[in-house]
Amino acid sequence: MSHDIFAHLRARAIAALQALLPELPADAFARVTMEPPRDASHGDMSTNAAMVVGKAAKLPPPKLAAQLAEALVALPEVAEAAPAGPGFVNIRLQEDFLRAQLPLMLREREAYGQGEAKPGRVNVEYVSANPTGPMHVGHCRGAVVGDALALLLAKAGHDVTREYYINDAGAQVQALGWAAYWRYLEALPVAAHGLWADGASPEERKAAVEAAYGTTLQYGGEYLVPVGQELAKRHGAELVPPDAGKLALVRGFTVKAMMAEIREDLAALGVEHDVFVSEAALIAEGKLEEAEALLNREGLIYRGVLEPPKGKLPDDWEPREQTLFRSSDFGDDTDRALRKSDGTGTYFANDIANHLHKIERGFDHLVHVWGADHGGYVKRMQAAVAALSGRKVSLDVVLAQIVHVMKDGQPVRMSKRAGSYITLRDLIDEVGRDAVRFTMLTRKADAQMEFDLDLVLQQSRDNPVFYVQYAHARCRSVLRSAGDPSLDSLAEAPLDTLTDAAELGLIRRLAAWPRVVEAAAAAREPHRVAFFLNDLAGDFHLLWNKGKDDTTLRFIQADAPAATQARLALVAATAAVVRSGLGVMGVTPVEEMR
Repeated sequence: MSHDIFAHLRARAIAALQALLPELPADAFARVTMEPPRDASHGDMSTNAAMVVGKAAKLPPPKLAAQLAEALVALPEVAEAAPAGPGFVNIRLQEDFLRAQLPLMLREREAYGQGEAKPGRVNVEYVSANPTGPMHVGHCRGAVVGDALALLLAKAGHDVTREYYINDAGAQVQALGWAAYWRYLEALPVAAHGLWADGASPEERKAAVEAAYGTTLQYGGEYLVPVGQELAKRHGAELVPPDAGKLALVRGFTVKAMMAEIREDLAALGVEHDVFVSEAALIAEGKLEEAEALLNREGLIYRGVLEPPKGKLPDDWEPREQTLFRSSDFGDDTDRALRKSDGTGTYFANDIANHLHKIERGFDHLVHVWGADHGGYVKRMQAAVAALSGRKVSLDVVLAQIVHVMKDGQPVRMSKRAGSYITLRDLIDEVGRDAVRFTMLTRKADAQMEFDLDLVLQQSRDNPVFYVQYAHARCRSVLRSAGDPSLDSLAEAPLDTLTDAAELGLIRRLAAWPRVVEAAAAAREPHRVAFFLNDLAGDFHLLWNKGKDDTTLRFIQADAPAATQARLALVAATAAVVRSGLGVMGVTPVEEMR
């Protein structure tokens, strides 16, 4: 049970309208909402019920709102209900009803806010980086957003599978194989290959490999040196000279080594996946041909020449006849190429195979986290999923913008090991896993972000990581001072002494947590959890500071045992909800600040 008081009052409002309008069908109430009002002075909740039902009822919304307000104010949960504007009803809840939420929080603890089980299975695919090197900061944001989104959807009651799609086919993996082969040659005695003389510089060795084999070495970070050394240890000089089979062996070994490193990087960030799917394996299994045959049976494949798109020409456009998918039948701007004029599959075709694989495994909803530079790819992929599933499976895409790491007001220098970028490990080593995860969720995923190392390490109100953790640490400090009473005993405490505006305001915030879970999951926006926790921390710190100025509001008072128990219940509930929220973010709460 989520104990969502907004869902509870929505149901009460609909029941009241159904009593007033028994002739209306149930679907007439589908668009009824119950939300916090924009202006808190208007009450605790506001509903649009009279506005969305008025037309079907053939009644002016203001008149229906007045009737609904009269029905709602008779409920035991409601203190005030008043019509407003063009047909809203503003509601103020009874203080006893608000206080009654605390025992629910204390009994459910971190499980508070858990949604009821929802139908269907959800596949969340995230990270899915090319296995061409260690994880970098660019991957970090998508990794955290995807992992938190998977945790959030599970919290909301969805059956979630977390997936990593390994892009181990294509030109970049070919280039990775050549780079690893270069490092392999460097690990051999010069006599084994004779491409350069003893004492040759790194630049000369690289140029010699490029000249000998007619390739361009795109990857050259130090992370490939151990891979080359291990290949030399296992195979000696038997991979010289290279041929298709030997290079395939090198590529396979290197991808495996890179994926092992990527998994270690993700584990250091606390990111987990249930399934790893190989693009190369799907191609080898004939999944691309299977997808094309399915679309062809539905009459969605044809041969044709696409009009040249405006602006920069994409890689898959050719001024020649190609195999095309009727993507525009499913909301895309134009049809899309599945095969190039030479018969080879496009990148889009490989992605279609990946999505068919997901659909065949029985997923009802697909959620992807992509880099913002893939924004133009969303419509075609949604069209493909609709076509492959007969419009039964949905695809939502969350776009994550790039992150700029700053220190002392300047961009941070590149990693020595990676050679051209800041690694994820560099960032974790600098500020810690929890700070990285929390900070990555303090902005909406598609908003530009600067990761300020100085701010993340700062113990101030401006640092949301510190501010939220400090609230939990303060809660725990209070409870330890009181001898750590059991939450079950606090759940039985009388709460009628909790009457101060700051206390009631904190309870209102806590009681909103189940709704935040539902709304954030539905919108695919895990950053809302960080925003909620920051606001919750603010409410708690406000109450703490009021207690410093007004001794009657202090949490522990020797001469007022009943008030103390009630306030300890509020503090314990606050700690439990903070832990629940941090759990969704994959962040560990702290017991005390150091």
